[in-house]
Amino acid sequence: MKNIALTLASLSLALAHAPQALAQTHCSSDGAPKPVALFERFISADCEACWGDAATPAPSAKAGAVVLDWIAPSAAGDDAPLSAAATTDALSRLQALGRKPPSLTDVHVSPVDADAHGRLRVAHGVAFNDYVGVGINFAPSAAKPQRKVAAAPFAFHLLLVEAIAAGTDGTVVPRHVVRNAFEGEWLPAQRQARTPGKPWAWMETRSMRIPEGARAERLHLVGWVQDASGQIVAAAQSVCR
Repeated sequence: MKNIALTLASLSLALAHAPQALAQTHCSSDGAPKPVALFERFISADCEACWGDAATPAPSAKAGAVVLDWIAPSAAGDDAPLSAAATTDALSRLQALGRKPPSLTDVHVSPVDADAHGRLRVAHGVAFNDYVGVGINFAPSAAKPQRKVAAAPFAFHLLLVEAIAAGTDGTVVPRHVVRNAFEGEWLPAQRQARTPGKPWAWMETRSMRIPEGARAERLHLVGWVQDASGQIVAAAQSVCR
């Protein structure tokens, strides 16, 4: 059954990329504004009050920043009030940023380098049996000379994010909860040829599991690419049309 789920999830991703795909299956970053920053909120799974707290600032959608809410596991484990949405990926992200797990809420903002000329695309298909097919690819801009994006290796990050509207699920502010995460590295030799006449690109397609409790209709993708210095050179998030 699991193999069938993975196969059909991959098929749903192929449909999301296909021009003739149905509107409800086409979820990608195509046509969406390029994010200018990552605004990450880290919330301790112990802090139920933090989830409903409106005091932690966040940029508006017009500001161009991608907002992410990470729920960090605590020593209380499954007994923590927010444990259902907690993920060890939050701890990995905190470690990568050189930050400790918070006791309440911690905020980190990472700018996206506007001078790095490259295009990042993320896309996903429809959910099937708790899986969804996802894809990420990164290509240099054909219209501008290559500068920072010419230097591989790159680290890429792909997140499955659940958007929760203000006034629902106990939160008075919009939340964008990271439900699953995948990361990897692209080396120069891993560049792949695309359609004739199109530039080369790095790409990855896979299936991602939808955790228990997450609502598939509220999910979208967020991805970004970092150069060898850790600078984010491109970011993208999907919208469904």
